[in-house]
Amino acid sequence: MRILLHNCCGPCSCYPVSHLRRLGRDVTGFFFNPNIHPYREFERRLQALMEFAAGEEFELIVNDSYDLHAYLGLALAAPDKERRCRTCYGIRLDEVAREAALRGFDAFSTTLLVSPYQAHESVREAGTEASRRHGVEFHYEDFRSGWPETVRMAREKGLYRQGYCGCVFSEAERYRRRS
Repeated sequence: MRILLHNCCGPCSCYPVSHLRRLGRDVTGFFFNPNIHPYREFERRLQALMEFAAGEEFELIVNDSYDLHAYLGLALAAPDKERRCRTCYGIRLDEVAREAALRGFDAFSTTLLVSPYQAHESVREAGTEASRRHGVEFHYEDFRSGWPETVRMAREKGLYRQGYCGCVFSEAERYRRRS
């Protein structure tokens, strides 16, 4: 099975890529994250993912379009955090599903499913909806049991690890919690 795997960053890619490969899946990465702010953070995460991909001989497709205005317009229209995150997942998973269908992949998935900090059911719903829209299977798997392994692997590889999901809203929450 050929899977196009949405990658939010290098560290979160560690476990899902190795796990899917152990299952005999042919995995190709896909970077599309217009939510990441500021732009320097976007670049750092992409660079860390490219380092991971090179070290793992992992094919990576990069959609580096950074339409922050479009993302913020959609995110700001969401009335609360839960729906804002759901919108963000939907934007990204819709794009990976579209790309998977266009390139003839059997399925798509996302590294967002490894993080205990993401709204897991919202990710699942967004993937299922994108699957229906684009006619390609959403490979749902709860990768959270691999979280300790993904953290260990990222540290061993010296990958840049960030302290927030990437959006300006979560960055603000991070600093609010500190004060």
